[in-house]
Amino acid sequence: MPSTQEYVDYVLGLLSEVSDIMTRKMMGETMLYASGKFFGGVFDDRLLLKVTPSSEAMLPDVRRELPYEGAKAEMFL
Repeated sequence: MPSTQEYVDYVLGLLSEVSDIMTRKMMGETMLYASGKFFGGVFDDRLLLKVTPSSEAMLPDVRRELPYEGAKAEMFL
């Protein structure tokens, strides 16, 4: 089920202090970029963040979930 624009707007409000945020709609979901680099997205009204060595170090206990059925990589919820 695609994310609602209301939830996407809520997430963008939370990220308002991050400079150079860009969004891209893909298959009913919203991908998030900062300074041109993908860092996460809004999937089924959930903010999911890309897992990287740096994010793992900063968020060691954060739950991970698949962004959509059939995805190959989990992301931080």
